[in-house]
Amino acid sequence: MDTKEILLKLRTKSGFSQDELAEKLFVTRQAVSRWENGDTVPNTETLKLLSKLYNVSINTLLGSPRKLICQCCGMPLEDEIISREKDGFMNEDYCKWCYADGNYMYSDMDDLIDVCVKNMADEEHSEKEVREYLLRTLPKLDYWKRYKELGGNKAFEEFKNTLIDEINALNVVGMPKLTKLNALVGSYVNLGYRLPNGNKVKFLDDNATYLGNQLECEFGGDRYFGIVANTDFILISTYEENGKNTELVLYKKR
Repeated sequence: MDTKEILLKLRTKSGFSQDELAEKLFVTRQAVSRWENGDTVPNTETLKLLSKLYNVSINTLLGSPRKLICQCCGMPLEDEIISREKDGFMNEDYCKWCYADGNYMYSDMDDLIDVCVKNMADEEHSEKEVREYLLRTLPKLDYWKRYKELGGNKAFEEFKNTLIDEINALNVVGMPKLTKLNALVGSYVNLGYRLPNGNKVKFLDDNATYLGNQLECEFGGDRYFGIVANTDFILISTYEENGKNTELVLYKKR
């Protein structure tokens, strides 16, 4: 599908007239008409505004001329999983699990590989095969090639250290000192907590990436502490093996 057809389809689907769209983009109705007739193509800044307005990538607006892959983990990118900057604009270089809230989520390739192996291994591809594939592939991606240029993720490491200090300062009874935070996919740590009325509630987004860890209780027994956090909150819970019998210990806004 050509750009002109995509722009017409998206405008029609969104219910905007040409005048209404022009007002939102700070252009003339005639400019919108020229795009949809194929006479011109929106400039880069206008494409960014259209991308945010329609919740699709610029690549999609231009008819998908490029095959997008995450430059950190190598995952093929569809519009639904493309990362976003803090201002809401899409960053078409990364998936939302590798880049979130303006931060790169991985500073250690081994940590990323461990997470990917858990998600990618199946009956056809063993963990060993997946790990070997990632060890060959990841060093070729832009993020890892430019790692030092990106600052070695120093700012993110500093953020994690600050977060660790905040969590330890809470002095949760029975919880050992936290020394490390790992990137965790929301679906793996989004446990349900039972309310007094019997209903269960979940606080996390299955599709988001968080920082966290699991620690054994200092009092022994079969319970663990689960720590999940990001730039906005700290959540601490306890549970038995495989996330059974969860109890919410603390939920704190940062």
